[in-house]
Amino acid sequence: MASKKVIAICQSGGEFVTNKDGSLSYNGGEAYAIDIDEETKLADFKSEVAEMFNCSKNKKNMVIKYFLPSNKKTPITISKDKDLQRMINFVGDSGTVDVYIMSEEAATPRNTPNKPATRSSRTAVPKAVNPVIAPVDVPMANGSDQGDVDLRNETPIICTPINNPDEKQPNAAQQWENSITGVDQRFGSINEFREALHKYSIAHGFAYKFKKNDSRRVTVICKAQGCPWRIYASRLATTQLVSIKKMNSKHTCEGAAAKSGHRATRGWVGSIIKEKLKTTPSYKPKDIAEDIKREYGVQLNYSQARRAKKIAREQLQDSFKEAYALLPFFCEKIKETNPGSIATFSTKEDSSFHRLFVSFHASISGFQEGCRPLLFLDSVPVNSKYQGNLLSATAADAEDGIFPVAFGVVDAEDEDNWHWFLQELKSAVSLSTEITFIADFQHGLKEALTEVFDKSYHSYCLRRLAEKLIRELKGQFSHEARRLLVNDFYSAAHALTLDGFQLATENIKAISSDSYNWVLQSKPEHWANAFFGGRRYNHTTSNFGQSFYSWVSEAGELPITQMIDVLRGKLMESIYKRRIDAGQWTTKLTPSNEEKLQREAAVARSFQVLLTQGNVFEVRGESVDVVDIDHWDCSCKGWQVTGLPCCHAIAVFECIGKSPYDFCSRYLTTESYRLTYAESIYPVPNVDLPDLDESAESVVVVTPPPAKSQQGRAKVKPTETIDMTKLKLQCSKCKGLGHNKRTCKEP
Repeated sequence: MASKKVIAICQSGGEFVTNKDGSLSYNGGEAYAIDIDEETKLADFKSEVAEMFNCSKNKKNMVIKYFLPSNKKTPITISKDKDLQRMINFVGDSGTVDVYIMSEEAATPRNTPNKPATRSSRTAVPKAVNPVIAPVDVPMANGSDQGDVDLRNETPIICTPINNPDEKQPNAAQQWENSITGVDQRFGSINEFREALHKYSIAHGFAYKFKKNDSRRVTVICKAQGCPWRIYASRLATTQLVSIKKMNSKHTCEGAAAKSGHRATRGWVGSIIKEKLKTTPSYKPKDIAEDIKREYGVQLNYSQARRAKKIAREQLQDSFKEAYALLPFFCEKIKETNPGSIATFSTKEDSSFHRLFVSFHASISGFQEGCRPLLFLDSVPVNSKYQGNLLSATAADAEDGIFPVAFGVVDAEDEDNWHWFLQELKSAVSLSTEITFIADFQHGLKEALTEVFDKSYHSYCLRRLAEKLIRELKGQFSHEARRLLVNDFYSAAHALTLDGFQLATENIKAISSDSYNWVLQSKPEHWANAFFGGRRYNHTTSNFGQSFYSWVSEAGELPITQMIDVLRGKLMESIYKRRIDAGQWTTKLTPSNEEKLQREAAVARSFQVLLTQGNVFEVRGESVDVVDIDHWDCSCKGWQVTGLPCCHAIAVFECIGKSPYDFCSRYLTTESYRLTYAESIYPVPNVDLPDLDESAESVVVVTPPPAKSQQGRAKVKPTETIDMTKLKLQCSKCKGLGHNKRTCKEP
């Protein structure tokens, strides 16, 4: 079969321009056509491109990008042979694809994208390239029509510009070259003139200083000694308008003045990065400094970038109030763009925000069609101005990957909010089968689950239970004893048989009878495999969705609507990527489950199988186990717990000539995985407050909840289950923890 051929239209020397709808277009440069196929190697492709554009020396620094057929907002990076092959597959039957060639410097490979839907450069869908910012349109301060920052009263940042006369001026600064045109140019205010002058100096690469600077007139000269460049502007009589009266535009310093540093203020830098900070709250000062240097030719140190980020956050405070006002319209827009989705909220009597629930149709459908009836409930603090908690319900796909089904934002984690969240969840994911929940037993969640999902199974989170065990030991044991207790507790929980459970609890009893009694009284039917009635598929902790929580941590500082949209974008990208990956699988089971089954099959070859009665078999190896293939049951309990035939069952199948694939849970198959990610999450356009007349009484007004003062450093959710306790000082006299013999208070 002939390999698929595509004509790659290679373009270089131009630049990306952002359109009004957020899409990107490529303007300028040269173009050549190259035919490629599925056997083309990236190195060969780069060599041919380098030869065409006469840039063979820069082949190692070459960056190649393209757009997906339905997405003109996110350029995709080709970094390896597999990426090149994927591009050919994505093109489909169109036969041609536009490819953009650039250097590493021009490609801006940052991890701080403008769009919430970022893409990883190490997968089929790489990171987005930032479109050029339009800082002229960004207001400089809150509450000002001109958007000015008064440069007179703010201490300048003395920063080093990029000063290479042979280098082209950074793209973002090029648009400022004509911000000052000459005599008779008018501005709305003195501050507007100062801002235009500041941009003009950056675009032309020189530094300046004020000779006179007040509310009515400004005189500025080039900072280089002896340079004749000079400008004078003043207010027009009886107006607020400012006009340039005199200007000598000639420089004799040839940019040398720039070596002494631009007059960049923290407010100016803050206004530039503000829009990025909305969608990327984890924007690091190091990245800020790199971006400002690359785009505007101004070099900041770390502390300057950090202070600028602080100012940008302060400028965004009004956005939080606006976001709550937009919440009703945002929820409607979610349901409009993603039919079948649920987006609902409630307020308190004073119209302040109370809680929000969101579940996208793609998540609901994916859970119902392809996921195991298993949900993990957990909460994570939202470290924004108004704080609160984000409640989540996540599922596990066939590869044990995280699949968020629903999430909500509440003012506090309590029984009332959990009850409301679970009621909304029940209406979203109605299943005929019983659902197993792995969740905490505190904050009213235990009671809420019993009331809302009365026929479900509630597995206590083993991590939280272990934490409670540690707290209630009351310090009478050594560190080593405490560690062994926790390890034995985990062994008891994971034991598949009653004998295994009893062996682990006897080990606990040998250390402490009080701990033994505590374990038996903690309702093992809710956490021990030997007694639990539901299907947990080897999962025991509720913090399964750690990567989802990391998304929340990154977006938690944003206004509520932006935070939800960032999470939507992350989900959208995850679904897309996994759908593409699953399309390449050829096995009946997903890759990890196929590997597990093959390991069990290797062990099964040494077993002896004896027929006892009907479809019940005795399997002899290191132990004697009984397999009932009609009920998919083995006395070792491995088949029931994992959903995959254990080694004993596989030995039986080999003996009677049946395929073990026919006895695997359907939830672990490639087909189920593809069903999980069959539906897509669609973008939600920007939402603005509509013009409302006085008769619009049906519109719900949402105001922010009372702000909570956050004391100390934000708490970070633990990422690992507890298998060991921290080493503490132990008293050799009373055996207590936290003090030594010298400070012991015992007589």
